[in-house]
Amino acid sequence: MTGTTRIPPAEITGVKGALIKRFAKRTLGRVPTSIGVYWHNPKVLMGLSGLGAKIKRFDRCDEQLKSFAHMAVASQVGCTWCLDFNYFEAHNNDLDLDKAREIPRWRESSAFSPLEREVLTYAEAMTDTEPTVTDELVESLRARLGDAAVVELTAVIAFANFTTRANVALGIESDGFAAACGLRPLADRPSAVRSDA
Repeated sequence: MTGTTRIPPAEITGVKGALIKRFAKRTLGRVPTSIGVYWHNPKVLMGLSGLGAKIKRFDRCDEQLKSFAHMAVASQVGCTWCLDFNYFEAHNNDLDLDKAREIPRWRESSAFSPLEREVLTYAEAMTDTEPTVTDELVESLRARLGDAAVVELTAVIAFANFTTRANVALGIESDGFAAACGLRPLADRPSAVRSDA
């Protein structure tokens, strides 16, 4: 973690706390700072965790497309925790790491297929304030992926906006998961403001 959170992490205690810490250590190698911050309100932590677990069980859209979309949202919003964690998860799920590391500069990178570029455009368009999603973009995704996959992708992107914006607001930054497993650093996001595709 490169900074300090806006709400200091709480001590994770009690039976539920012990279970959460054990699960985090087993799956992630350590207890993320974010769990301590959200532990101030365990109902919120459990609600977010439960929703995240349900979303992970969705199976109508390609996992790599969903992962890349989440990372595109995190990059646009500036959530270093979500970028780092999703890069780490891409490694654990055998996704294309060369592409995953390029997400912060996907517009300049030649690594992505036309479909992946369309998904990344959609993720950013949903994340813009005001959203800039067009009928043409959705229609193209429907033709390529099918309605069920587009609905799922949309829900994943919406959840990514929910979690990334909360983390940024609370000052939750990267816990260094990707670095801990020896992954190459993520590409730097270009400093210039992006132009709409």
